[in-house]
Amino acid sequence: MRLRPFALSVVAVSALLLSGCAGGDQPSPDASGSADLCAAVADSGAASEAVDVTGEVGEPSTVSFDAPLEIDERQVSVVEAGDGEKVAAGDFVTYALSAFDPETGDEIATAGYEPGEMFPSQISPDSVLGQTLGCNPIGTRVVAAFPKTDETAAEIYVLDLLSVVPTAAWGEAQDPVAGMPEVTLADNGAPTVTVPEGELPTKTTVASLKKGDGYEVQAGDAVLIQYWGVRWSTGESFDSTWDKGGVPYAERTTAFVPGFQKALEGQTVGSQALVVIPPADGYGEGEINTTDLKGETLIFVVDILGAQHIPAE
Repeated sequence: MRLRPFALSVVAVSALLLSGCAGGDQPSPDASGSADLCAAVADSGAASEAVDVTGEVGEPSTVSFDAPLEIDERQVSVVEAGDGEKVAAGDFVTYALSAFDPETGDEIATAGYEPGEMFPSQISPDSVLGQTLGCNPIGTRVVAAFPKTDETAAEIYVLDLLSVVPTAAWGEAQDPVAGMPEVTLADNGAPTVTVPEGELPTKTTVASLKKGDGYEVQAGDAVLIQYWGVRWSTGESFDSTWDKGGVPYAERTTAFVPGFQKALEGQTVGSQALVVIPPADGYGEGEINTTDLKGETLIFVVDILGAQHIPAE
């Protein structure tokens, strides 16, 4: 599944950097990929080196340079090296940026400095983001100079590499809720679900297994998630990102069935939710069968790894 560059409330050209992907065919972090990522970064040059940056990493920056600044090719200069873990190809990362006009020096936009502003992106040697941030450690700040193209104007970016997104929820564990399915976690975070005995639930019920301290998901937002889905009738999994290489899935909350949507909205990034969904909030009433999910009461364990606010249209 291709991770879409969800709409941002910043200039359209900033979406150039949002080239991460999600899906089973995407890379997992490995040493060879990381070596390629290190080598993929554009060279430093006169344009990127001419930009003087002030401000703390993680906060919007200000720049000064002699405008207009001529940019003949893409250039990247590290202005502050971080001291966190180094990024590997296949990682999902969070970052923030300030964009400037090389003709005037004026700020065009900032994004990613507030919760919910920027969607996590998967980094690779083939992406513009990977060729800009490379395998630098978390906490690194770079200046990137982009020349004019047929589609975009020339731009100067200051990018802050903020974090590597964990592949499983990292929030504080919560007390179990009586009557809900039992969930145990493998070392990598993959869940196993045990269906309780008793009558089928008649309404959608959500329990918090872990409580994160990140951005609170709103209706229509884009989310980056891991999930494990189980049929109540058999206790067997029917769909899971963990069975597809453990690569997270990205979509807007409104694209899911109502019960799943209820499990997402109001949760905070870093949380893990357990939801039981009767047919009315799932795939509809009907006779339980082996070809679809009609008539099934469903159980999902959902890890919320990232989110971006999408304003209502």
